[in-house]
Amino acid sequence: MEDADALEALSNILERLTENPYDIALHAEHLRIAYASGSDEQIDSALDMTTAFWAVGDEVWLPLINRKLQSANLESADDLLGVLSVFETAEQDYLSIPVLQKHLEFLVDRFEYFASADKRPEELGELFSAEWTRTMIGVVVSQGIGHLSKSHELFDIQRDWELEQLESVPDDEKAPLVERIESMLLERLTQPHSNHEETLQVYSTFTTNHKPADQYESLLVKASKLKAQAVKSYQRHEPLEHSLAMANYSLEGYAYYLATERRKKPDMFVLKTLYERAITEADKRRFFGELGSEEALRSFWTGYLDFLRIQDADEGVLTVTYKRALKSVPTSGEVWARYIRFLESSNPKDVASETSAAYQKAMAVGPLVADVEQLIPVILAREGFEKRRFQSGNTGEDGFTAILDIFTDGISRVRKASSAGDPRLRLEKFYSAICLDLADQAEHALIMWEDTAKHYKSSYLAWTAYADVLIKQHMLDDARKLFRDICMKNLDWPEAMWEAWINFEQLYGSVEDIEDAMDRIERANAHVHARRLKEAEKAGYEAIQLAAEQQAASVPVVQAPVPIQTQALKEQASMDVDAVQQGETSTKRKAEEEILPDKSKKARIEQGPLKLKRDRENCTVFVADLPSGAKEADLAALFKDCGEIREIRMTQLPDALVATVEFQERDSVPAALTKDKKRIHGEEVAVHLAWKSTLYVTNFPQNADDTFIRDLFGKYGTIFDVRWPSKKFKATRRFCYVQYTSPAAAEAALELHGRELETGMPLGVLISNPERKQERTDSSANDREVYVAGLSKFATKADLENLFKTYGAVKEVRMALDNNGRPKGFAFVEFEREDDARAALSANNHEMKKRRIAVTLADTHVRSKTRDPKAEVRNRSVRIRKLPPGTQEGLLHQALKKIAAVKRVEVFADKNEADVELESAAEAGKLLLHSEPIVFNGNTLEVLAEGITGPSTTRSIAPPVGGGMFVPRSAASRPRAGLGSKKRVATISAAASGTSASSATASAEQAHEPAKTQAKGQDDFRKMLLHGGK
Repeated sequence: MEDADALEALSNILERLTENPYDIALHAEHLRIAYASGSDEQIDSALDMTTAFWAVGDEVWLPLINRKLQSANLESADDLLGVLSVFETAEQDYLSIPVLQKHLEFLVDRFEYFASADKRPEELGELFSAEWTRTMIGVVVSQGIGHLSKSHELFDIQRDWELEQLESVPDDEKAPLVERIESMLLERLTQPHSNHEETLQVYSTFTTNHKPADQYESLLVKASKLKAQAVKSYQRHEPLEHSLAMANYSLEGYAYYLATERRKKPDMFVLKTLYERAITEADKRRFFGELGSEEALRSFWTGYLDFLRIQDADEGVLTVTYKRALKSVPTSGEVWARYIRFLESSNPKDVASETSAAYQKAMAVGPLVADVEQLIPVILAREGFEKRRFQSGNTGEDGFTAILDIFTDGISRVRKASSAGDPRLRLEKFYSAICLDLADQAEHALIMWEDTAKHYKSSYLAWTAYADVLIKQHMLDDARKLFRDICMKNLDWPEAMWEAWINFEQLYGSVEDIEDAMDRIERANAHVHARRLKEAEKAGYEAIQLAAEQQAASVPVVQAPVPIQTQALKEQASMDVDAVQQGETSTKRKAEEEILPDKSKKARIEQGPLKLKRDRENCTVFVADLPSGAKEADLAALFKDCGEIREIRMTQLPDALVATVEFQERDSVPAALTKDKKRIHGEEVAVHLAWKSTLYVTNFPQNADDTFIRDLFGKYGTIFDVRWPSKKFKATRRFCYVQYTSPAAAEAALELHGRELETGMPLGVLISNPERKQERTDSSANDREVYVAGLSKFATKADLENLFKTYGAVKEVRMALDNNGRPKGFAFVEFEREDDARAALSANNHEMKKRRIAVTLADTHVRSKTRDPKAEVRNRSVRIRKLPPGTQEGLLHQALKKIAAVKRVEVFADKNEADVELESAAEAGKLLLHSEPIVFNGNTLEVLAEGITGPSTTRSIAPPVGGGMFVPRSAASRPRAGLGSKKRVATISAAASGTSASSATASAEQAHEPAKTQAKGQDDFRKMLLHGGK
């Protein structure tokens, strides 16, 4: 990075950090810029600033520790204390085995250095003496001793150091050391860990060398008994540890592990460290920007704090843990609330000032006070403290005033944080209860609810609470007037208000009052019903329009008809900067394909509507830097003189409002680009061609997913969207489109082009210019790829390259490997040219490593027809329902493959459903029987066994019943084989338990099923899986 650019970038990031120091992403960016500048001073400053505001993991601490060790004089007592202080601070943040190892290595190294020196510096005092070093090593090891799989990496250092000390002392000084080491080894045997056998062997050797021979057998028996209990404990946890490792230590894996442990009798030794491990992993993922990691980290901390409280942990331990938690998640309202309650229960000398100070610190955290859900728990905790003081009589007349002040300030903060406020009215309910039950201040409650009802005009909760207070104060006429006034109002749940009114009149009204209320409610109900009907019609129309546009967006350069009678309606289409590549067509007829006329039918005489060529890529501009209050009308006014607008789509990103504007004609775009730097609501907006901020990315690692791509490219600017290709025709496709909100970000990200994320695989990153579509397609890759089977387990990628390069230029060789990295026996070889791939077929039956190999074209269509009979495909397929609108097949494929091995995904956008083919029937069963709901983009998916129920798919799933083809009678009546072939379907969605097929579908089923066939349930399905389908 150039000096001038580095200084400008540093200046910008420091300015942003000054405004919002509690944004961990800004600190990560600060570190990246500092390292890029190459300035030691800036790097040290960035590291110090990050560690001052946030608890950080070893990704920050290890570089800082290394820099400290390089710059310190390791013979000076002051510098040594400074290094030790850095280690101590790092270990207070999170549990990190690498940091603890580094600390132990430092202690051992400095001890050995000073022990071997001719003269020990007097200024050291007890520092790095044998006893001091022994104590410090014990403290460090104890921090990670509960880590079941890695604690031995710490204990082994301690054990080896102690044994070395034993060998180095004179014989007359060995007795106390022998006793200490024996006690240490026996204690270790009682702790569950992964290398018990090694520990027992060390103890055996130690006993042989340092204990009387006649005691050996009895000591080993005693040690074996101690070990047995620990081994049982480790074996109970080993499956969970293995599952966690197989899940790549995911946050979901930790959450499951913790929940399982909490359901048992909690083991403090294991569970305490498990929480520390989960918190460390969540922080690491948060630092690198993983979605959902902040929420997981907050959840782990609150669970950990509750666990320690329930286990009656020492008050000092709780105090330290609360301070660590607040440094780790300062934006968590639940952690602050727990801390305030902890201060109250621990009863420090000046609990009022301590609580007030904690509350003020929380209110100084910008992201917390800007989030209603984090803000309210803190305010309630403080109000609860003041309420209990008021109840105890220790506050005098000022007690209620303090409650009123906190409530008033809290309501102001909540309404400032969000225009929607708190729909649950938690603060208002709390304050009302105090006014009515404790302080005899009913007039305060009435005033508060009147103000609340006026603020939340459509909230039935606010109005019913207001009415309830009026009734409790026996202000019956006022309550009746309130019910009448709001009867016709547009409330979010008017039925609740009407029911409250009827109940009120039944208790306090006359017959006339009851009938009047019922008449008014009947009129209001009719009004509400009509309004809801209109809203439903509008929503249905919008859903139809959206489904039609999504269907149209799935084909290349759509011929989009614009009927004369609907020109005033704007279709709901999502912008697709790059059209679907050639060769990616499904078996469905596309909208633009010509329908050949049936000669047996009369030709239609009327002329169809004129079809206009739609060119989204060259007709769309991207508008960024929009002010928060901008509307579609503002954009329509801005571009009104540029040409006819087809569609305006606005999108609210986490930190920006952006829009796409598509014109009917390409010629309108140059005029639209002149609107760059024009103002909307007094703020300049940026306008550019949409494709100029879009990147075509290919050749990334095969296991890369949406999170990986967003993490890799997110550091260059704000990402608007990442679009993934469908894998339904080619499972090995590896490209995607990354669209930024500005062309500058896309150009900056071009530096990734050619970077090798895996050895021999340079990343491809290009601007997604629509004029270069053929340069960016892999649609013909099947024709350029051969499938090689029958490989020896000793065959390597180099062997294949050497063989096939004789037929032409090889683009890529992909060998299938098992979980242990060993070849599975087949591979794919992709050539640069189709002719070379065909020439390579002559390598069929070639001998390689004493095995004859088979070489065929890697045509997935041909293989699927010849190798996968329909019944087999149906056995390993499932149907996914309740997909969110606009689901990308690539993203759904990524989400499902975390549960089971997915082969193909095909989304039906008009039905919000998908057909998923898995690698085997067992994998399909794994998806169907998944114990937890599958949530995708906020929707809980419904998973059904594939069969003849449900909407038809593009793949034939049954023999034809009628038509021109002869079908044996038995083919039409034979019961269907495969998963879920009966009417009853299995879902994992809680909401799907009542789902039933439509009558039309049921009729179709009856046409293909024997009348006496009994439907199978989940137990039969599980038996079929367990016994191989028998």
